[in-house]
Amino acid sequence: MEFSQGDDNQNYSLSKFESMLKTNSVLFFDSNEFENIIHHYLENGKIALAKKAIKLGLEQHPSSVNLQLFLIEIYVIENKFDEANQLLDKLYDMEPSNEEIYIQKANVLSKQDEHKKAITSLEIALDISKTPENDSDLYSLIGMEYLFLDQFDKARESFEKCLKLDHTDYSALYNIIYCFDFMDKNKDAIDFLSHYLDDNPYCEVAWHQLGKQYFAMKSYKKALAAFDFAIISDDSFIGAYLEKGKVLEKQKRYLEAIENYKITLALDEPTSFALLRMGYCFEKLGENDTALQFFTKTVHEDPLLDKGWIAITKFYSKKKNYQKALYFINKAINIDSENVVYWKLYGHINHQLSFYEEAEHGYKRTLELGNYEIDTWLCRADILIKLGEFEASTQTLLQAAEFYPENEEVEYRLAGLYFMQNESTKGRYHLKNATKINRDYYFIIEELFPSLANHGILTQNLIATKKASN
Repeated sequence: MEFSQGDDNQNYSLSKFESMLKTNSVLFFDSNEFENIIHHYLENGKIALAKKAIKLGLEQHPSSVNLQLFLIEIYVIENKFDEANQLLDKLYDMEPSNEEIYIQKANVLSKQDEHKKAITSLEIALDISKTPENDSDLYSLIGMEYLFLDQFDKARESFEKCLKLDHTDYSALYNIIYCFDFMDKNKDAIDFLSHYLDDNPYCEVAWHQLGKQYFAMKSYKKALAAFDFAIISDDSFIGAYLEKGKVLEKQKRYLEAIENYKITLALDEPTSFALLRMGYCFEKLGENDTALQFFTKTVHEDPLLDKGWIAITKFYSKKKNYQKALYFINKAINIDSENVVYWKLYGHINHQLSFYEEAEHGYKRTLELGNYEIDTWLCRADILIKLGEFEASTQTLLQAAEFYPENEEVEYRLAGLYFMQNESTKGRYHLKNATKINRDYYFIIEELFPSLANHGILTQNLIATKKASN
């Protein structure tokens, strides 16, 4: 139980305990006081103080099962599973019908990835449990264990039992929808939420989730109605306004979308998501100066939001203001040098500015970070050709061919590169592959290797490959 301003006794106990620590004096607390103090520290992540309270508590109340259960929690946090199990065995001998023992046992098992055994332990606790409130918590814990096992139907059934016991348990409601989403069962989720709303017609969370399901199914009219009902149920529900704005954008009702995003800014501190979406809306309306203002506000509000930097960089790229675009993508990379999208944009912008070495570096980093899209390979290869790095370009394309084994653009480039390096046998091999896939793409060699076409090498080998294929 957390200490609140209105509970003078609990606040007094906490103050007394902290005063005792400062003065090194020893004061007496009953076991309930220690339990409340420890719970407070654990809830607030003050593990060291919780450990001190447990130690002093057990010195004064060595037979307290509840204080020993808190000690087990500490053992679990510190991954001391052997100690936790030894103490649990001792407590089981003392109180075999204490459900908390089985809950802590399940906690230990779960931390050791023994999720099936954890479920068994929680089911025993459920048999012992005497209150609906405890049952609800136990079903929730069982549901989480099934999630760890990727058994989403069983997890959902457990969370549904939570919701039956407490229809305001929104955590259970979210978990149920998460299970449906993971299994791509949007229609089942809609059916479930519709039945839930029959009994709880003013539940803004359920309306919000229903709207998201309709949105995922592109039923925008129904999604909009659901978000409107969420707002009717709670007119300060920021999430509903944000989602409604997204639906209105899909319907190209940009001014209305902006109004909904503005409401969220009035209700709470500005969110980078709302600022970003407003920027996109103004851009769609052709109000570029205003759009730029909101993109700029987005990156000021949340410098770690990559979508903000991407939006502002693409904004300048569309205007062909590549110097400005380069300035902002450099700022983005300085904040997050492992972002693959940043590096791809960096490569593209430098390419447009004819800064070929920088562009090549950008595409190289893009590939190193795991972006294996065909245009990334081709862009890097083409820049290396411009730089006269034929061998490096060849190696890049051979790597690309592992991912795209029958791609005419890769094959024509390899043919040209091998001819340029006087490896005619390999050149003819790749030219033959390329013409088999698509003869119309021979212009790639003419564009990238004009000297080959001018000297007739291309024509001669095209004739040769044609005769060979016949």
